[in-house]
Amino acid sequence: MTSLQDKIDQFASPLAMLRASQMGPYAFPIAAEFSNWREEQRAWREGVALMDQSFHMTDLYVEGPDVVPFIASLAVNGFNGFGDGKAKQLICCAPNGYLIGDMIILGLGDELVNVIGRPTVANWIEFNASLGHYDVRCDRDERKLDNPKPKKTFRFELQGPKAWPMLEKLHGGTLEQIGFFKMGHIRVGGQEYRTLRHGMGGAPGLEFWGPVEMYDEVKGLLLEAGREFGLKQVGARAYGSATVESGWWGCPFPAIYSDEAMRPFREWLPALSYDGLASLGGSFVSDRIEDYYLTPWDLDYGRLIRFDHDFVGRSALERMAEAPHRKKVSLVIDPDDVAAVYRSQMGDGPKGKAMEEPSAHYAAYPCDAIFNGAGERVGLSCYLNFIAPDRAWVALACVDEAFAEDGTELTLLWGEPDGGSGRPTVEPHVQMQLRGKVTGWPFSQAARSSYRKS
Repeated sequence: MTSLQDKIDQFASPLAMLRASQMGPYAFPIAAEFSNWREEQRAWREGVALMDQSFHMTDLYVEGPDVVPFIASLAVNGFNGFGDGKAKQLICCAPNGYLIGDMIILGLGDELVNVIGRPTVANWIEFNASLGHYDVRCDRDERKLDNPKPKKTFRFELQGPKAWPMLEKLHGGTLEQIGFFKMGHIRVGGQEYRTLRHGMGGAPGLEFWGPVEMYDEVKGLLLEAGREFGLKQVGARAYGSATVESGWWGCPFPAIYSDEAMRPFREWLPALSYDGLASLGGSFVSDRIEDYYLTPWDLDYGRLIRFDHDFVGRSALERMAEAPHRKKVSLVIDPDDVAAVYRSQMGDGPKGKAMEEPSAHYAAYPCDAIFNGAGERVGLSCYLNFIAPDRAWVALACVDEAFAEDGTELTLLWGEPDGGSGRPTVEPHVQMQLRGKVTGWPFSQAARSSYRKS
């Protein structure tokens, strides 16, 4: 089997491999739209939105008597008291202290957890389990794009101000108002399913899951009950734009491609894995791969670090703790500059990189440079989305702390250098500047005042 390390060795550098990749943005294997993406965005703000999460995420089941200490050994956040019926974010770093990524972890039993999200962290967990230092075993249910077999479970998320009344109608009575990121139960069609409480748009909502054999029946019941509440199914276009609303940085560039301490992982990971095929795009260009890596503090995860246990990356993070850190912000783009990009698509003259709505992503890892008024690079942006209810283009960015105050004027450089890369998702273009003003995250005021404080 050809490994990721073998593939890297065929290129001048890991960055050369990632920039040469032909992969486009992360794919959500559901219909692009069920109505139109603008109304689907509005549904989680004003009504009830149904998000089908059954197919685009990797589910890694880890089981065994050592499951909690094993997971804790990889997590920068604490796992004291974690177990059956508990849920939390799992944040993992490389030995050098830079982020590999994060996933959601659910306690399904005293010795069983389900870790859910993009494949990268699941790969890291499975590799470490294979080393045999803990009594655990893994059962991987890969995302549908990489899995010819049916998924094991369905997973539906309902969000929006009308979601809770609809859920109670399905349940046939009052649902317990469990706290943010707590697990509970719901009855749908006479069957009981486990739930996870969260609220992407700031209103109470749940996701719940069960055997995939129940997919059609449960979805039918959701659509039927949703008529009364104006339910909208959310397609891939709107779903991919939700990151700016929630402020979740879903695809940090993972610190796996360099550092000798990560070589055994790269030698274990297949070249045709997601991480071996992923692409790097955007206006930020550096010859140092470490310039693309992020620390937990960059994404506001520093507050979650617990130095009360041994974990991969602890020593490096202890050294980083007192250093200056960047801050995650929203950057609201000047509409005149967006209009200039659109205007450039028509008539004669150079064309800017087309801005796909609502998510202007064209690589697995989009990375655009952010500059201050003096032309100095002060940060980077990963997500640029149009939020229809606010009639605004908004970027999720992390910037040097001195430039993170509300109202600070910064510039996002849009498009790739040298006329654009050879990736199929990139047409010939020139770079253009998008001015923006810093504001807080999540961009949704309702979300900022409710679930982020939970």
